[in-house]
Amino acid sequence: MRVGVLSFPGSLDGRDAERAISLSGGEAVALWHADADLDSVDALVIPGGWSYGDYMRAGALAAMDQPMRAVAAAAEAGMPIIGLGNGFQILAAAEILPGTFTVNDGQEFLRADQKISIESVATPFTSAFEKGEEIVLPLRAKSGRYVLDADTLASLEDQGRIVARYVGENPNGSVGAVAAVSNERGNVVGIMPHPEFAVEAGFGPDTPGAMRSGIDGARFFDSLLATVNA
Repeated sequence: MRVGVLSFPGSLDGRDAERAISLSGGEAVALWHADADLDSVDALVIPGGWSYGDYMRAGALAAMDQPMRAVAAAAEAGMPIIGLGNGFQILAAAEILPGTFTVNDGQEFLRADQKISIESVATPFTSAFEKGEEIVLPLRAKSGRYVLDADTLASLEDQGRIVARYVGENPNGSVGAVAAVSNERGNVVGIMPHPEFAVEAGFGPDTPGAMRSGIDGARFFDSLLATVNA
């Protein structure tokens, strides 16, 4: 299965996403914004970083870039798509996913190994989890506070579109402690913590067993491969 990794000027985490895909058995295809061909891939990852330097606001300029028309069409057609960190901000700014982002409650850049709860396993990226399972992923953002009005949040909850929530202290003040959401069809997911940084022992979050041994993020990519290959 070919999984595209769509990078923009300022995207930093494409190589990490490509490695995560490869470790799960997929073929990672690096796509540059100026010449991206989504017809050549079966699924898509929009990686983290600071696309276009986060000028205007996080994800706003990338959301207006030319490949996002194809991304919106692919989402509508049912292609599995996930936005990681800044990729989530881009999908929200493009209105492919609901909501927007502001600066963290603490007004500072935040880096932490963050516990989250998987609330929905009905997406191509979370099918390998148990509903309610708590996992740990790296969180890294300054504009990570997810914002929705109360009616939209209630609607997403009713539709089962809250994919993950922060556990314990809400690190950035996101509404409803939301860490990840999906579109109505469920094939597009945005998540603010970074699963691609927790796929190899020796490089992930600490666990009770050993330092840097956390690999909870690998199951996002395992889920994708299992879903598409089914």
